[in-house]
Amino acid sequence: MRTNSKLRKRIFKCWPLYTMLIPGMIYLIINNYLPMFGILIAFKKIDYSLGIFKSPWVGFSNFTYLLASNDAYIMFRNTILYNVAFIILGNVLALVVAIALDTVKNRAFRNVSQVIILIPNLLSTIIITYIVYAFLNEQHGFMNNTILAALHIDPISWYNTPGPWPIILTIVYLWMSIGYTSILYYSTLIGIDKTYYEAAVVDGASLWQQIFRITLPCMKKTIVILLILAVGRICYSDFGLFYQVPMHSGLLYPTTQTIDTFVYRALLEQNSIGRSSAAGLFQSVLGFVLVVTTNLIVRKVDEESSLF
Repeated sequence: MRTNSKLRKRIFKCWPLYTMLIPGMIYLIINNYLPMFGILIAFKKIDYSLGIFKSPWVGFSNFTYLLASNDAYIMFRNTILYNVAFIILGNVLALVVAIALDTVKNRAFRNVSQVIILIPNLLSTIIITYIVYAFLNEQHGFMNNTILAALHIDPISWYNTPGPWPIILTIVYLWMSIGYTSILYYSTLIGIDKTYYEAAVVDGASLWQQIFRITLPCMKKTIVILLILAVGRICYSDFGLFYQVPMHSGLLYPTTQTIDTFVYRALLEQNSIGRSSAAGLFQSVLGFVLVVTTNLIVRKVDEESSLF
């Protein structure tokens, strides 16, 4: 009874906060949880005349198709390797940018720099697609008409040549995302007690020693959490980056085909809702397993740095 009384008093005391929480909870339930009933679609062969619930049950055949597809190796290879590169390069460069921002003494310049590096993250994929197109257009692009022409190299048909695209997509991704990630790291970095650095300077520590002995150890928890979350999405890909930016060119499939673009093409070309849903469910389950596994490993090594 005493516990119930305390609970009622707490609810009554904080009722404005709980009231503010209601719209967000309603949105979360409608947007994130109600669609989860669609998991059934992954195990069915959808017949529009019968509806979802009366459509024939096919078990794991949709998953078998996904794994046995001719494109299975290509899309899994591309998805995982791209994400590994994005995770490593993205976090390293974001840390470098965050540390560089912290060393800038001029506050106005530092604030302007943060805005500038964050702008690409705020641009729509369509705008980014045409920025890339302005560089890579075969006839009028900056690369062919300026860079390659100055080096006396023949023009390249970029949208018909799959070889350079792993580098192109990696550069575009880093340009898009590094600003946001660096701001996250910078927000952690400015919370480090400056007396540590003052004591290090008195002891004669160099800038590199301050970075490796003070900055990085103090940022360890943030770095680990972001890495755990990134590993959980290692089977996902930015659909706009891999579909829109290459102008969905069929000749680039060997280097741009990922699980997400495969799902879209399966839905668009084959009208296979079941197979598309199976791929999405596979991504979600695998991502959940990876997050839990990675967190357990981190927890074994350093419990304070684990996500949960």
